[in-house]
Amino acid sequence: MRVAGTLVLIALVLVLVSPCAFSAEAQEPDPQQIFQDAAQAQQRGDLVVAVSKYQEVIRLNPNVVAAHANLGVVLVSLGRYDEAITQYHIALAEAPGDPALRLNLGLAYYKKGDFAAAAAQFASLHKENPGDLRVATLLGNCQVQLGLVDQAITLLEPLEKANPDNLDLEWALGNALIRTSQTLDGLKRIQKVADKGQNADAHQLAADLYLGLTLFDQAKENAQAVIRLNPDAAKAYVVLGMIDDFGGNEKDAQDNYRKALQIDPKDNQARLQLANAFLIDRKLDQAREEIDRALAIEPNSLAARYELARLERTEGNLAAALKDLEAIERQDPQWLPPHVELSALYYRLQRPSDGDREKEIVNRLRTEEQDRRGQSRVISPRVPLP
Repeated sequence: MRVAGTLVLIALVLVLVSPCAFSAEAQEPDPQQIFQDAAQAQQRGDLVVAVSKYQEVIRLNPNVVAAHANLGVVLVSLGRYDEAITQYHIALAEAPGDPALRLNLGLAYYKKGDFAAAAAQFASLHKENPGDLRVATLLGNCQVQLGLVDQAITLLEPLEKANPDNLDLEWALGNALIRTSQTLDGLKRIQKVADKGQNADAHQLAADLYLGLTLFDQAKENAQAVIRLNPDAAKAYVVLGMIDDFGGNEKDAQDNYRKALQIDPKDNQARLQLANAFLIDRKLDQAREEIDRALAIEPNSLAARYELARLERTEGNLAAALKDLEAIERQDPQWLPPHVELSALYYRLQRPSDGDREKEIVNRLRTEEQDRRGQSRVISPRVPLP
């Protein structure tokens, strides 16, 4: 399953119960029979019924650890993470330190996106059993999400040598390396996950990374692989459109952006890329329509406001373009494209000192980007997202 940017395949633990878990003096209704009915409903995927049955068991006998534990599993499957976490804590109060319950509690936090709480559970389990690869991988994923990428690499790299074909480990380590600007080393691992696991998410990430590195053939291959695995993947069509854009194939680019928007009308990157394609074709009214739609979806989008400024500049409304670009620059001074536009606009407005200042900023930001990527060539999408 893919959770909050990570790719980890995990089976939540189904806790079974022995007859002795229920009171021998139980009268009708029989909590043991209800528990069995709940477990059967859970196994056949009838989760709403399973929740109701487990809750009935708990009402009849609140001390049945397995009922709380299994209810937690079902609630996680339904996306009701806070309720699941409560059930795991109740179960742990009855069975303190139980590894399976702590693992499931960590997984509930993980799927909720509370990576700090999840990491606390996984770190404790890893300390007790350093050889548990699944726990170590989960902990590494949490560390990546928390920005502790150096810790994640220190944890995961030694494990990779003994487990070179563990795709969960490769995904976690690959993402950690990418976060530390070791893009090519990370990409090698992401590509392995994509190819060996036939995984659309990994192919999409690889396509995005190859595109940023101007390796268009590899980007195209991965985007096409995404579409084979998931024909409704809007982002893959965006990548194909951007490749066409860079090749000057504006008609094909527009077709791919339209395909992306047919799949996901709220994909603002596709919409703004389409607006840019219209702008290049001097179809200014159509470009404005797409920019207005993007701003309706996300009024505070700097990318949409950037495209609006470019449109205003093309229309000759230089004062409006300047105002918008300067506002964007103030909000995100490290974002390169507005500085590029401002530099050219200042020179056009006969303000050479301001143009020189912006040009220096552009050169500095480009150098920093090259250093981060470790590449001599650095590109940005024609509609870069800040």
